[in-house]
Amino acid sequence: MLILIAILFTVFLIIGLPVAFALGLASIPVFVVSGAMPPTVVIQKMVTATQSFPLLAVPFFILAGNLMNVTGITYRLVKFARLLTGWMAGGLAQVSIVLSFMMGGISGSAVADASMEARLLGPSMIKQGFSKASTAAVLAFGSVITATIPPSIGLILFGFVNEVSIGRLFLAGIIPGICLTIVLMITSWFVAKKNGYQPDLPHMPAGKELLKSFGESIWALAFPVILIVGFRFGLFTATEAGAFLVFYALAVGFFAYRELDFAKFKEAVTSSVSDLGMVMLLIIMAAVLGYAMTIERAPQQITEFVTTLTENPTAILMLVVAVLVISGMFLEGAANILLVTPIVMPVLVNAGYDPVHMGILIVTLINFGGLTPPVGVIMFTVCGILDVKTGAYTKASIPFFIAMVIFFILMVAVPSLTLLLPNALM
Repeated sequence: MLILIAILFTVFLIIGLPVAFALGLASIPVFVVSGAMPPTVVIQKMVTATQSFPLLAVPFFILAGNLMNVTGITYRLVKFARLLTGWMAGGLAQVSIVLSFMMGGISGSAVADASMEARLLGPSMIKQGFSKASTAAVLAFGSVITATIPPSIGLILFGFVNEVSIGRLFLAGIIPGICLTIVLMITSWFVAKKNGYQPDLPHMPAGKELLKSFGESIWALAFPVILIVGFRFGLFTATEAGAFLVFYALAVGFFAYRELDFAKFKEAVTSSVSDLGMVMLLIIMAAVLGYAMTIERAPQQITEFVTTLTENPTAILMLVVAVLVISGMFLEGAANILLVTPIVMPVLVNAGYDPVHMGILIVTLINFGGLTPPVGVIMFTVCGILDVKTGAYTKASIPFFIAMVIFFILMVAVPSLTLLLPNALM
């Protein structure tokens, strides 16, 4: 039955069916052919999937991110990032990477960040002399930082479906996010030197200018700090933090920057409803298929299969990494987290790996899969906006691909990079 489900799901994706419907339709054999899951249970599972307190964090963070995008915060962050790094070799490429790090505390989505930066910085980078392919590669790979830094939507979904503390996941993503930012900035520096890309600014800005820009951006930069302090002292859960951020964004828009009017508020709400509808449909359909796979004992069967191949924890992790990267090439990040992680997590936990450590690694790996051919979602988003051929993008991505491999090896080899903050603060 599991093989039939996998075949159906693959066929539905190949013929172009939306992922959410492919998830739901692939579960049909379980409750129609085998009769193991009555149709009434299907409806119950759909409803139950939405009745979760931790899941409330998703609409809150989506709305907060859209509110911050219409209040001028994004513009101020671009200006601050440009002053910080625009004078380095690579100029706007460095700016885009630092902006992705800053945007991690706002958008929480790699695809959203890649799309925004491709429109915002892409044309300027090309005008400055960057090739279209190099521009697409930098913007696509930099967006993965956003999925690692809290409040990442991917981390919220991972914590929800795998029953892992979302607060610990948020704290665990901070140091890896900083490390990934540094790794990608170094890579961009080498690429810029090799290709002769010029800095965006002629010289390092004066301290006074930097301080002024920092002051303008303080409202956006302060939230990740508030988030860490709130988790450390138990002031709020991840869901409550999302609600707090909505009011925080409204206050910044109305009173601090005074750029939020009714039209912009309506735009933010409309975008949030659209984004949330897509995410919730995925969650509902994934819950049905997840239950079907539980009935068919998929996690247990896969665990038994892997352990018959090897009992070496490192080899098991490498097998799971391969599965996640390959699935990331075909599925959007949220669908991947909801569908694949409940299957592979028991395998990793049985092998002795920490769920929080694996959560950061898995979410980052899944988004990395979205950067690669044949159908990486992030890759196609950026290449579509900038009109770049997939082949040219792939060739320009080689240095960043190598950098990401080094980063993943570092994450696996040094678990304390991920676990230091959650163990110290929670």
